[in-house]
Amino acid sequence: MEAIKTDWRQAEVDERMKAMLAYSEKLTRTPWEAKEADLEGLRGHGLSDEQILAVVLIASFFNVATRVADALGVELDPQFQRGSPEYEKFTKE
Repeated sequence: MEAIKTDWRQAEVDERMKAMLAYSEKLTRTPWEAKEADLEGLRGHGLSDEQILAVVLIASFFNVATRVADALGVELDPQFQRGSPEYEKFTKE
């Protein structure tokens, strides 16, 4: 899980998961570049249209939540701040 959070490209996950993560990253960083070919790529990895919708909704939700939190100056709980003792304990459980 930690590898996915820090650099998903280095994580030991299957190609299907890497395709979902790549698409999620595109939706986060450059959503205007998302094309039908991206959807076809996900379908080529065995995702149904319903599963693709779930990927889009989850990525979009986290993008909105992050932007709202950033705009309002919301501080993360210590357990989610890398390097804090709480984070270290939380990620080892």
